[in-house]
Amino acid sequence: MVEANETTVPVLHCVSPEETLAFWRALGFAVTYEQTKPYLYLAFEWSGFALHYGDAPDGVDPARETTGGCLVMVDAVAAYHAAFTAAMREHYGKVLSSGLPRITRYRPGASRFTIMDPSGNAIIFIQRDEPVSLEYGGSKKLHGLARALDNARVLREFKTDDRAAYRALEFGLRRHGDTATAAETATALAVLIELSAALDRPERARQWGARLAELTLTAEEENRARAAVADPSLLDPWR
Repeated sequence: MVEANETTVPVLHCVSPEETLAFWRALGFAVTYEQTKPYLYLAFEWSGFALHYGDAPDGVDPARETTGGCLVMVDAVAAYHAAFTAAMREHYGKVLSSGLPRITRYRPGASRFTIMDPSGNAIIFIQRDEPVSLEYGGSKKLHGLARALDNARVLREFKTDDRAAYRALEFGLRRHGDTATAAETATALAVLIELSAALDRPERARQWGARLAELTLTAEEENRARAAVADPSLLDPWR
């Protein structure tokens, strides 16, 4: 009789053992196994789960971010994101939000986030009660800038494609900005500021921020804009 007490441990491809060891140690993971000869094998543990690494096949390019990955199912995803971003700030002096390695943003109420490791693997943390059928944008109930915001949300949170999200929202604001509500405009500008920071485009962040500073918002509209970004302090220079 099979007893339901299995444990699955992913074995991910590793391109740079030194960078991999340094990164997971910085996030507070314990190294439970470390071997480089005669073959590479690394093992890490944090809380109740483990990540293992072996040699990457020839030709693996971390920059393509298609190396591999795994899912980590958790009860409360926000707490994990808070722990990892705090560790990044302590070790690196900032949250790594672009390039490799990095962590994707967490918007309040979201059900997942991703850590991209130095080898281009995606470790995706997902809340166990996430709906089986996710809403992937394009709702017929949304129009104009509201629909562009929804599409940008999907590109950021589920496809982890900041560039595509930026383009979609920039186009949406240009096309529908004249008919959008103040709350929609402020939210779009806030998200564009955050995306500009993630894409290392400080000049664009300043431009969007200048437009945000010109808006007159109610407290509710202000809170809505701040709730749309993972780090509301990014908006402080303009509000």
